[in-house]
Amino acid sequence: MAEVIIGVDPHKLSATIEIVDRQERLVATGRFNTDQRGYTAMRSYARTFPHRLWAVEGANGTGRPLAQRLVEDGERVVDVPAKLAARVRLFDTGHNRKTDALDAHSIAVVAV
Repeated sequence: MAEVIIGVDPHKLSATIEIVDRQERLVATGRFNTDQRGYTAMRSYARTFPHRLWAVEGANGTGRPLAQRLVEDGERVVDVPAKLAARVRLFDTGHNRKTDALDAHSIAVVAV
């Protein structure tokens, strides 16, 4: 199976993910709580894609706790700056309206 990119829009209480392939085609989506149960569910969901790269918005800021947990668990993680994700969202949608799903998509596209 080809590598997928898991774009993550992290928040204090939840994380929205969008999984895309290298051609930016949507493969799967999800929303998970950031507690231990939600984190475990998100990791289990992602395990169905053996070749994966996590793209976390603000891995040095808001997304840092999640990015650190993923790295500690042996996952490959890249940081996507919020400004870059916003720019991609603007070019992709033609507007800069924010939703968690659009953010997760733009984060994944940046990583592609």
